[in-house]
Amino acid sequence: MGNLNNLVLYAVFTAIFFYLLYGVIRAGVRDGILAAARRRVAATSDQTGAEPSASRRQRERDRP
Repeated sequence: MGNLNNLVLYAVFTAIFFYLLYGVIRAGVRDGILAAARRRVAATSDQTGAEPSASRRQRERDRP
């Protein structure tokens, strides 16, 4: 009976460890994707601050 308890305890702690590891990796990937999106938006915006998706006509009209 002691061996079964040890095996179950080992399985529970292993499952907890891998669940926490999953959460850490998931958060890191999420933060990396968000940082890449921010860099992409910053690189594609022009000096007038117009949205990258704005048409050229809209950007020229917004300039003083």
